[in-house]
Amino acid sequence: MTVKDRVAIVTGASMGIGEAVARLLTKKGAKVALIARSKGKLEKLSKELPDSLVVVCDMTDPAAIKRMVKEVVNHYRKIDILINNAGRGYDASIEDTNVKTFSELFKLDLAGPLIAMQQVIPVMKKNKESAIINISSGTALMALPNMAAYSSLKRALAGISLTAGEELKHNNISVGVVYPFITATNFERNTIKEGKVLEWPDEGGSSEIPPADSAEYIAQKIVAGVETGAAEIYAHDWMKR
Repeated sequence: MTVKDRVAIVTGASMGIGEAVARLLTKKGAKVALIARSKGKLEKLSKELPDSLVVVCDMTDPAAIKRMVKEVVNHYRKIDILINNAGRGYDASIEDTNVKTFSELFKLDLAGPLIAMQQVIPVMKKNKESAIINISSGTALMALPNMAAYSSLKRALAGISLTAGEELKHNNISVGVVYPFITATNFERNTIKEGKVLEWPDEGGSSEIPPADSAEYIAQKIVAGVETGAAEIYAHDWMKR
């Protein structure tokens, strides 16, 4: 589907990949609803993006998500694209994984995207075509120490995405899941760490680890997923193995 003149919701739009996606969608002619908890950052970004809308929303709060979608519909009268990008990392061994922390992360990394999908699907069914993109993680494709809790949620999000794609294809709603690699953003800095965990370099500078991707590069992959309707989008082809 074409992006021009579409209405898109981008969660986690205040920084990193979300901000880059919002900028790219606007550049391609979309109207973007900027969703995050940081009102100041969203308002600053909105001044640079014509026809954008700022909606402050805690993506761990089901009622807030419902209000957010309603506000976007009231403002734009439709929703064509949903980018479920908001999320947070968690590094802990199985032994050190805190069930309370895991439960809180579940609300943001899995339940939040699911609720957002549930709210936009009835709106999207009125369109000729729509697209939902959920941001998973390259860790969902691997078995890495200290990543069990986080990667399990991202694997579940991939499963929801692929199933939703099958359920909604007859409504002309494509659902894609994106698997980013290490990205040069503040994501790792904001990751929750408990116990003794493996420290990953922020910029992917290790000789054993490929360099980190830019947020803009991943944004291109995400928008390409919208345009092509692909079910799975990998940051790099080697990740498919």
